Amino acid sequence: MVNAEETNRNNIFLMDQTANPAPLGLCAFGTTTILLSLWNAGVIGITSPIFAMAIFYGGLAQIIAGLMEWKKNNNFGFLTFVSFGFFWMTFAGVLMLPVLGLAKAPGP
Repeated sequence: MVNAEETNRNNIFLMDQTANPAPLGLCAFGTTTILLSLWNAGVIGITSPIFAMAIFYGGLAQIIAGLMEWKKNNNFGFLTFVSFGFFWMTFAGVLMLPVLGLAKAPGP
């Protein structure tokens, strides 16, 4: 006969109590996309807040949100947020590297 206490202690469940990272990723994506759209429309110019948003909020915050989605076993959220995060960091790099003299500017 199997002891009930012995079988119950083998059933350990891990409960994930961390917050949902999707709102952070979606807000970062939406805000930086609006700023990029305003720049493309000619409403605003490229200034340091645009670069800061692209690097830290659109880039780094989305990568962190994507890694948190991975921890929650959400492959779609992981792929989406990490991909867009690296897109925003690359976008800032494409605009900043020629100004810093570290790369040649892209052609028209």
